[in-house]
Amino acid sequence: MTSTPVEPASQADGASSANPAPTGGRPGHALEWQAPTLIRIDEHTTIPSMLQDRVRRSAARPLIARKQEIGETWRNMTAQEFYDDVLSVAAGLIGMGLEPGDRVAIMSRTRYEWTLLDFACWTAALVPVPIYETSSAEQIAYVLADADARLVIAETITTAELVRAAAASLNQDGLEVLSLDTGALHTITEAGRDVSREQVRTRTDSLTTESIATIVYTSGTTGSPKGTVLSHGNFTNLCSNAHLWMPEIGMGRGSRLLLFLPLAHVFARFLEVFQISGEGVMGHAPDTNNLLSDLASFRPSYLLVVPRVLEKIYNSADAQAGGGGARRIFRWAAKVAVEYSRAQDTPAGPSRALRAQRAAADRLVYQRIRTLVGGNADWIISGGAPLSTRLAHFYRGLGIPVLEGYGLTETVGPIAVNTPRLSKIGTVGPPLPPMAVRISSEGEILLKGPSVFQGYHHDPEATAAAFTDDGWFRTGDLGSLDRDGYVTITGRAKDVIVTAGGKNVSPAALEDSLRGHPLISQVVVVGEQRPFVAALITLDAEMLPTWLRTHDLEPMTVAEAAVHPQVLAALNRAVDRANKHVSRAESIRKIRVLTDDFTEANGLLTPSLKVRRSAALKHFAADIDAIYGGPAGVQS
Repeated sequence: MTSTPVEPASQADGASSANPAPTGGRPGHALEWQAPTLIRIDEHTTIPSMLQDRVRRSAARPLIARKQEIGETWRNMTAQEFYDDVLSVAAGLIGMGLEPGDRVAIMSRTRYEWTLLDFACWTAALVPVPIYETSSAEQIAYVLADADARLVIAETITTAELVRAAAASLNQDGLEVLSLDTGALHTITEAGRDVSREQVRTRTDSLTTESIATIVYTSGTTGSPKGTVLSHGNFTNLCSNAHLWMPEIGMGRGSRLLLFLPLAHVFARFLEVFQISGEGVMGHAPDTNNLLSDLASFRPSYLLVVPRVLEKIYNSADAQAGGGGARRIFRWAAKVAVEYSRAQDTPAGPSRALRAQRAAADRLVYQRIRTLVGGNADWIISGGAPLSTRLAHFYRGLGIPVLEGYGLTETVGPIAVNTPRLSKIGTVGPPLPPMAVRISSEGEILLKGPSVFQGYHHDPEATAAAFTDDGWFRTGDLGSLDRDGYVTITGRAKDVIVTAGGKNVSPAALEDSLRGHPLISQVVVVGEQRPFVAALITLDAEMLPTWLRTHDLEPMTVAEAAVHPQVLAALNRAVDRANKHVSRAESIRKIRVLTDDFTEANGLLTPSLKVRRSAALKHFAADIDAIYGGPAGVQS
């Protein structure tokens, strides 16, 4: 593998681009920003070659940490030990008769064996295809059929049987299905006893950056999932440039990443490759019920989370403070953190008095919260949905800056992200090198760059529709660019509500603001062709008992809480706060509290915890009509 460093252009005013300012800006014209190319890779820079480079650089240093079955200790695996495991499994896959380009489906929680199988498949020139471990038989069958899987490796006996049932529904009774919990890896490695390392090397050397690395099926907030075809170059070009763009994250030997988000999701897969191609250590946490203890024992240097996790940490800390003086101290400390962070963005910086208050708050509150995430985290990377600016300031003020980012399956995850050196709270950061971002005249975010996918599997029409005539990928997201190239997301184009009065309303800002309240689990803002905007709200059953206790209320069920005057008053106050950020025509006038939450099981959440909006609107159509006194066009 060879790569060529590129001298970055000068960056004035914290800008992220070789361009001095976005182009365009007049009505009907696009705004555009090109991030610099920091390194150019050649056609042999594949994912296996990145692992080989890591072994050449530091064969005897730790690469993977594996949790021991008993206790809270982690055993380090060196880069060489991991690579030896990869070669053994790759040889086994070849020995099982799998040919270059064959698809191997993986259905499991996030665990070491998934990463091992990923790299073994890539090393054997195979294409791993993830399946969410929560998928139904129908969803599994769709992926098996569309990807034409030759082998499936499931985690448990139960999931293996589910896969076999899905295969049987396709008349694929001969599909080989193995289970990790019943010796899948042993079966595979035994099949490779007569396969030489030279045969494995020949497979690896046959790959180029254009070779397919994986097909990732979008979880689909609307319609059937689409198979996103991603190449080795999509991963390696982005990883190589990202390491130079933000070396503080993965290039230090002290870098530690604990993966606990699903590896079926593309962002976790990107970080898997990113961490292994850097200099740090990676661990896996398959059971999120043990997450706090795993964080405490692993002590990650950075975290990958969705905003809901950060909201829950804050709300739990607030609730656990109890009542009286302890709660007043927590809320004072939270206020100090936000003020301290905001002051860091001013020319004068935090005052001496504010620095003294922060030091006191650190001893009383902040240290305890930092301990919750292992006590070693320098950064939190947040994606998947917008994070409220207040929470972003809170975490930065207490000493763990949140680097908010934005990405899609079609771009191997990150498109833009705030970095330790280039960061603006309220944005998702500047484009990652070497991505180009354009804002269309309709406000849609368009993309170009080497991490943009090859197309949708078996769907040329959807692929063609995903690109403009001049080759820009249509994200479907609405956003803006500031003069320094920082991207702000304002919503999804397909989610925009047009009220009966003709007002266009983007529901995302209102929904994201409300989800930060401890009582609220999910929010769907409604109002399409209606006289005003309203919202469906579900209660957080996990946080409800604590909230009731701290407000001196008796225990009650979710159904009872949904009609309780004090609960409704608290929700209406949250709505009033959210409405301050929008115009009157966009503000929520009524709410309806539902007694059923949104889950994967009832089809209202995707595996990546996004609301299936169209399904929710259909499911709760009667509740929506009740808000307005009847169906659209015939309200009383």
